[in-house]
Amino acid sequence: MKAIAAGIGVVFLSPLLLAGTGMMLAVSADAVQNNVSFNGCLTDIDADDVAEQVAKILDGASGKNAHIEGLDLPAEQVPNAQTIVATGRSLDIPKKGQVIALVTAMQESRLRNLNYGDRDSLGLFQQRPSQGWGTAQQIHDPVYASEQFYKHLLKVNDWQQMTVTQAAQAVQKSGWPDAYAKWESLATALQAAIAKTFPGADKDAKDQGEQPATGCAPDSDGSGFGRIPEGSVPKGYKIPKNADPKARKAIEWAMYQLGTLYQWGGSCTDSHGPDPMGRCDCSSLMQQAYAHADITLTRTTYTQVNEGKAVSPSQLQPGDLIFSRGTASRPEHVGMYMGEGLVIEAPRTSKPVRITPIKDWTILAARRVL
Repeated sequence: MKAIAAGIGVVFLSPLLLAGTGMMLAVSADAVQNNVSFNGCLTDIDADDVAEQVAKILDGASGKNAHIEGLDLPAEQVPNAQTIVATGRSLDIPKKGQVIALVTAMQESRLRNLNYGDRDSLGLFQQRPSQGWGTAQQIHDPVYASEQFYKHLLKVNDWQQMTVTQAAQAVQKSGWPDAYAKWESLATALQAAIAKTFPGADKDAKDQGEQPATGCAPDSDGSGFGRIPEGSVPKGYKIPKNADPKARKAIEWAMYQLGTLYQWGGSCTDSHGPDPMGRCDCSSLMQQAYAHADITLTRTTYTQVNEGKAVSPSQLQPGDLIFSRGTASRPEHVGMYMGEGLVIEAPRTSKPVRITPIKDWTILAARRVL
């Protein structure tokens, strides 16, 4: 019954939806190709401006003069976003789940109900009939496609503890697992703008709270320190005064290892000693640094990415673990955020433990273990 209610409710709330679906089926390959070329990171989203333009479009405005960064055809894309949000609400999916769905549709179809895709992929989420997502006709129904996405999301263990990118990839299993992150700020703004148009929006905001978007990078990127000689502390750096005492202790211990050579599989229990296996690799540096702050971490990067709780790379605090290389669910490298846009890491064979600016990192995930 909820599925039926979602479909009826969405159509009732926006007369554009029925017309929009037909328009999107006919979208040209050239238009999609232009959108696929987008590689930016949407971090400077004006949520109030988005809300104003979304409200006008959903109120019947043509959308021809609307400009929402990241949406090149908002008159088509916003109604589809409304369908995704409305369907999520009908299934009692929390705000974060709705944002995950929006991020996924933005990356997979640019919020267009496509009648083509890779192999037999179709629709908003590029779901495949051959993979059990439903018939082609069903997948072309935006409400059905949204319901299927949410049902698959709910089957992912601890999805609410994952980053938006990790959760989207857990459902989609994309060949481009890290591409979702760039859409999160826009998806968050869209979800908030659309949610305001529904009855009970104030209660929803109070119950769910505001969840900061992951974004693509923290405020400071460390570039202000200039070139940092390997194994040295940048001139002027001090551990931030507001750092958690345990994080401070972990950072201090990690800094004591600066200049010692990387050793794959090394325990990091005697990095200054003669035995190479006492030196640090990336994950043992994290493990031992926090062990000296009385916090136990698992041994490998693959497991540390599940430690603690997921945090936004735009909201990093000193001591947070950040992950890169590989994929968001299976990263191959880890470092520790030090504040001031800096990261301490054991990088790779032949390189010493060092401090690097975070601008040099492609952040796949971040975890707070305190």
